[in-house]
Amino acid sequence: MANNDRVYLFDTTLRDGAQTQGVDFSVSDKVAIARALDDLGLDYIEGGWPGANPTDDVFFASDLNLKKSRFVAFGMTKKHGVSASNDVGLSALVNSCASDSCIVGKSWDHQVEVALGVTLSQNLAMLGQSISYLAEQKGDAMLDAEHFFDGYKSNPDYALNCLKQAYEAGARWVILCDT
Repeated sequence: MANNDRVYLFDTTLRDGAQTQGVDFSVSDKVAIARALDDLGLDYIEGGWPGANPTDDVFFASDLNLKKSRFVAFGMTKKHGVSASNDVGLSALVNSCASDSCIVGKSWDHQVEVALGVTLSQNLAMLGQSISYLAEQKGDAMLDAEHFFDGYKSNPDYALNCLKQAYEAGARWVILCDT
């Protein structure tokens, strides 16, 4: 299905939009928005984070019956010291009704060492194992490379190695995130 002359659209309204002050989507709101985005023909609709709250639990248990779009569940890389198949967060992605998954992973060496408290090589392994597991279990697997531009500025080789690790593990897309 890939075409080098085509732009693919990935919508995050149901996660990023839901983080806006004063916004509190109900399950029926999320279903209506997802169907409207599907009617527009977006390629991917990220629905939020299965397991994040009761609304998302119900939403990700729903079959949206999308006609054009692929439904994406969002999460994070596996925890250090836990196998991908035993990670609670990855299990929520795999067990959701979403066809695909996108995980956020650290690509800035500073964030890896300070926020995650792991070594750079441990983070690369976590990225690769998570993507590989999701690609085997759940349609398209994608990496949202968190803090990519700060990471690239600080340590370009490491930031690019994060993308390479995800790609070689089976990522359909890598997203360069600036948060």
